[in-house]
Amino acid sequence: MKRRTTAIAAVAAVAVLGAGTATTVAVAEDGPSSGPRSSVRVKDDGVSDAQENANEAKGAKVKAGDAIAAALKHTPGTAAGADLDSDDGRLVWEVDVIGAGNTWHDVDVDPGTGKVLGSHTEKDDDGDAARVAAALKGASVSAEDAARAAAGKGVVTSVDADDDGVVKAWETETTAANGKQQDWRVDFRSGAVSVDRSVDGDGDDD
Repeated sequence: MKRRTTAIAAVAAVAVLGAGTATTVAVAEDGPSSGPRSSVRVKDDGVSDAQENANEAKGAKVKAGDAIAAALKHTPGTAAGADLDSDDGRLVWEVDVIGAGNTWHDVDVDPGTGKVLGSHTEKDDDGDAARVAAALKGASVSAEDAARAAAGKGVVTSVDADDDGVVKAWETETTAANGKQQDWRVDFRSGAVSVDRSVDGDGDDD
């Protein structure tokens, strides 16, 4: 779902508007910026995109499926996606979990230790969580399952519910040792992995 930017922006905006009142968005825990920081450092300055991708994939000792499992143990619910990302040279798994009341939880997991670094919550004002949660109820393959299925194609660096109109597959991205990335689709029901032909070689939608 790649909701990270939206979630942080929403938390910041509501905190400003409703500071000191019961209407502020509940921040379950401090995120990595003010709490524990990732143990994994990667070089992302002065290197090519391919090398940056390779460095990040190599630095993720904790794989996507395990990161999702750790996030769900910390925050029960339905995982809607996970992305490996770097912030100021530190690598982190960002896992989206839909919890009770269709609330988005953004859970950060250390890719070196598997420990949860922090989490934030966000109300589902636009109805995305409810729609995705309803679609995922009919899925036989979870985000964790999809990540493990796609792992045979390379290091999984992203897995997200395909929410382009109708949710019916998991979109995953793998990175090879040389930094080359490839997009895949994992069927919700069968778990079959196929090349995602809806994106071009640069990962952009056609």
